[in-house]
Amino acid sequence: MFTGIVETLGKIKNLTREDGNLHIEVESSLAPELKIDQSVSHNGVCLTVVGLKTNSYVVSAISETLEKTNLDALQIDDLVNLERAMKLGDRLDGHLVQGHVDQVGRCTSIKEENGSWLFTFNYDETLGNITVEKGSITVNGVSLTVVNSEKNSFSVAIIPYTYAHTTFKNCVKGSIVNLEFDVVGKYLKRLSEGYL
Repeated sequence: MFTGIVETLGKIKNLTREDGNLHIEVESSLAPELKIDQSVSHNGVCLTVVGLKTNSYVVSAISETLEKTNLDALQIDDLVNLERAMKLGDRLDGHLVQGHVDQVGRCTSIKEENGSWLFTFNYDETLGNITVEKGSITVNGVSLTVVNSEKNSFSVAIIPYTYAHTTFKNCVKGSIVNLEFDVVGKYLKRLSEGYL
């Protein structure tokens, strides 16, 4: 489990394909603290550390993960949002994030508003995911509050700190992002379907 509070950015150092898998080498200040088999969120995708180097580490993404996320579009020197799994008893500053991306979304607009930014994303509503006004959403691993919730789109307000310390600074109109919808909302929707 994660909180959606990004610890640091990592830089893609190497990408190696093996059958349907993608081995991703990430250069990061976290590398010296990591262990083999540890879970780390990469743009919201929970991946297991399979290799360690001095200033970098390696994780592997299987074909199913590549099909459902934006990881297949990674290139050398791209930045990714990183978060290690939360420790039991830690303060939950974001919201409960599983690291299991539900689907991708596309950035449709970015508006600067008095020192913050309003990012709008659309997504395929036929997959059954929903947002609610003032509910939680994870965009590329960042825990955010939904504003302007619509049937197939939503907006999030990004403060200067988040903009500067995450990949939001590199997000442009048309960018594809990983979306994890609120786990509580997903369970409530599934339970209510039996009564509708």
